Amino acid sequence: MSARGETAEETAKASVPIQAHVIDQPKRKKIINIVYLIATLDITWMFLQFSVTPYLAKKLGFDTLWLGYLQTMVGLIQLFGGPMFGRFADIFGARAALSLSCSATIVFFLLLAIASSPAMLFLHKVPTVFMHVLPASQMVVADLSEPDKRADALSKIGLCFGIGMIAGSTLGGQLNTRYGETFTACVGAVGSAFSLLLVLKFIPTTTKAQATRTNKDSENKSKSIFNVGEITRLLKFPGVMRTFVVKIIAGLPSGIFQVMFSIIAMEFFKLKPEQNGYLMAYFGITSMVIQGGVIGRMTARYSEGSLLLMSIGISSLVGLAQAYMQNVFQFCLTVIPMMFALSTFNVITDSMLTKNVPSSDTGTMLGLCASVQSLLRTVGPTVGGFLYVNYGVSSIGFIQFVVNIAVFVYLLQRHFTKTAEHME
Repeated sequence: MSARGETAEETAKASVPIQAHVIDQPKRKKIINIVYLIATLDITWMFLQFSVTPYLAKKLGFDTLWLGYLQTMVGLIQLFGGPMFGRFADIFGARAALSLSCSATIVFFLLLAIASSPAMLFLHKVPTVFMHVLPASQMVVADLSEPDKRADALSKIGLCFGIGMIAGSTLGGQLNTRYGETFTACVGAVGSAFSLLLVLKFIPTTTKAQATRTNKDSENKSKSIFNVGEITRLLKFPGVMRTFVVKIIAGLPSGIFQVMFSIIAMEFFKLKPEQNGYLMAYFGITSMVIQGGVIGRMTARYSEGSLLLMSIGISSLVGLAQAYMQNVFQFCLTVIPMMFALSTFNVITDSMLTKNVPSSDTGTMLGLCASVQSLLRTVGPTVGGFLYVNYGVSSIGFIQFVVNIAVFVYLLQRHFTKTAEHME
């Protein structure tokens, strides 16, 4: 059989529901629901951490520049850690991957609790190389959901994100104010330990359909966890490279705005911490409604290609609106379309990419997707800071409009070309 034939055969396998013959439907639903709970708890602990690190860093003498270095360090670590972790998840299974992530999170919070110097604050970020609960959760959901319901199932993780963001921000603020940074970090460690217990109790060893392999094959694949070629080969499957490039290019401008938002809120909108908290809650509630109640219905009615086009088109208009906004009220009017475009774009691209690769490689693919977010966190502060200081907030909005409208026109032209070919 030719290499092209093998690729087509492997791609077709990606659409096969996982372990339908091994895990029955009720059990699959139970596992997915447990994964949603684990993801919600993880996001809660992460947002709880956001209530600790900035204040602790300030006590230790960090200025804005050093906080930027700290953020960039995390982005770099997870940029390289994401794909490797995804590969680990594909080879050793869901339980091992989630256990590793939860264990790393426990160490992360314990190091944060004892951090008493700038060096310790940097050191506590090292475990983030393994802290990929969200991509691991997405892998389990992708493996256990039917292909035609995958986008809807993945969107529910966005609902978990909204709940965790509100709960974590509120809990972290209250604990830090009343009991201090050390106690709050210890609560995060205890909470992460509870998540680990849930993983060990309810998550199966593997969720892959192609779990039956020979020992020799498993040994050969184990050696390739750190093999970049084994990771990048996924980009050679039909449609993967194009979707991945679109994910990076179209997602970069909105990613820059997200990274810069804390500075925009403080300096451009002149928001106080309390007002910023209300705005974050508004983001969380909007995200919950869209990802919990809207995206699933949209995916049932429209094709993923159409939804991708729509999300990029709306994102370009949001960028244009943000380029002309003058106050926080005008920004709040753009939040709903912004969150809809962002949520739809991320869910649809993740769904398309996992369908275009074999089911045995969904973890690696989602690890690559997670690395895109890490890339944005790495380059976002530098690029966004340059644009903001030299050209103002409007420059970020205009760049988002131009980039997204260009990608929209490209995809629309491609859509018309394919339609014409089918008609012929």
